[in-house]
Amino acid sequence: MHLTVDAFSFLILVAFIAGGIDALAGGGGLLTIPALLAAGVPPVAALATNKLQSTIGTGSAVLTFLRAGRIDLKAFAIPAAGAFCGSVLGATAVQHIDSSFLSAFVPLLLIAMVFYFLLAPKMSEVDRHARFGRWGLAAVCSGLGFYDGFFGPGTGSFLTTALVALGGLGLLKAIANTKFINLATNVAGLLAMIAGGKVLWVLGLSMAAANVAGNQVGARLAIRFGGRGVRPLLVVMSLALTIKLLIDPKNPLWQLLL
Repeated sequence: MHLTVDAFSFLILVAFIAGGIDALAGGGGLLTIPALLAAGVPPVAALATNKLQSTIGTGSAVLTFLRAGRIDLKAFAIPAAGAFCGSVLGATAVQHIDSSFLSAFVPLLLIAMVFYFLLAPKMSEVDRHARFGRWGLAAVCSGLGFYDGFFGPGTGSFLTTALVALGGLGLLKAIANTKFINLATNVAGLLAMIAGGKVLWVLGLSMAAANVAGNQVGARLAIRFGGRGVRPLLVVMSLALTIKLLIDPKNPLWQLLL
């Protein structure tokens, strides 16, 4: 599909900001997906293209955390494998859903994710006793992996919350190991979308370069300062983009309501 220079530049800027936010607190897809939809990209192609740029951006953040010794590959290999399998199933399922339904449904999911980010409790920086072992976490991550393959925004935050509340990790450790698990879900979802021929490669790779730069900035800020103070910015920007989608008279949601 053809995008204007202004639309292309706008998506690159959003990808950079989303990469930084994603590395700090998760939820970068709350910006990139509504931005892609607002630019006129079809829903499944938007999800697939977002998955491409997100996979490369998340991979860069994982390398940064690995170099800093923040990721425990042995402890989280099984949860990551469960998340991978769940994401393949989710990304396969979403490709068989009517695009008009997705156009109406996605903004509602985005609003639900915004309220989650707005109302979710603060997380502790201190390690605690784990409620779930690696197999229990694997089951939780499998479900979150399905969600990530099917839709995606907020997965990083959900995984971080699970690792803090159920895995007993402090916030910084949870953020770092979340990136590892999230990379597994992104790779799995991307492979399923590539198999379905849904990825817009030029746009996705361009956004990926910007996302990598943003993730590098965000990962370094997370290591130094943690993920505090990011939610208000994410909520405001996501709401603005989602409202733009909802007020568009061409949105199928209006046809359903009328």
